[in-house]
Amino acid sequence: MTAVWKRLGNADEPSAGETVRLDGMQKMSLEALAREHSNRAGSDSTGRSSITVYGGHEHVLRQTLIAIMAGRSMSEHENPGEATVLVLQGRVRLLAKDDAWEGRSGDMLIVPELRHSIEAIEDSVMLLTVAKVEN
Repeated sequence: MTAVWKRLGNADEPSAGETVRLDGMQKMSLEALAREHSNRAGSDSTGRSSITVYGGHEHVLRQTLIAIMAGRSMSEHENPGEATVLVLQGRVRLLAKDDAWEGRSGDMLIVPELRHSIEAIEDSVMLLTVAKVEN
């Protein structure tokens, strides 16, 4: 089956990292976004860069690509619902209470329903998936 590229104002093939619709679906390159946001994180004073690739605050499901440089962390915060972290590149450590879990490229970490933090052991890119719990 041949994919039909559809996007506003242009019928050419999409560039790397661009979101397009394929017959009512969306497709994007996480590899291209990972490269882009790794570069951004490397030049940002926070050592991080992220983009919501699906959903958002108005949806139950949200997926966010996060690039974080080695030695940087995401400070302790609440878990807004059920969540997983898929490590796309590098190595990270997820900390909650007295427990810690390491994840490498290809590993998926289940985020506990506790306050937690994440630190980058190596330059890393991860896909955070959150299904918010309705109150």
